[in-house]
Amino acid sequence: MMIFRISQLIHWAFLAYTVILFIRVVGSWFPNFAYHPFMRWVYRMTEPYLGMFRRVIPPIGGVLDLSPLLGFFVLQIAEAVIFMIFKFIAFRLS
Repeated sequence: MMIFRISQLIHWAFLAYTVILFIRVVGSWFPNFAYHPFMRWVYRMTEPYLGMFRRVIPPIGGVLDLSPLLGFFVLQIAEAVIFMIFKFIAFRLS
């Protein structure tokens, strides 16, 4: 039962960060929201993560930023890898 709860916690953590990234992407379409306190918080939470990808793939033409797309992809891969490691450890302990 404890293993199930931990795996759910891992899933919810990744889901929450994915939603925050999505809010950042959608919020970028509405420049008036950029100064809202919630959007500033979203920016602070996502910029270090997205900045890693921008160093690898800079915005195309200074406008088209592909870092969120890469960020979503890496989050999905990371969650799957962490689940596999977690299941392996849980299997070995049982």
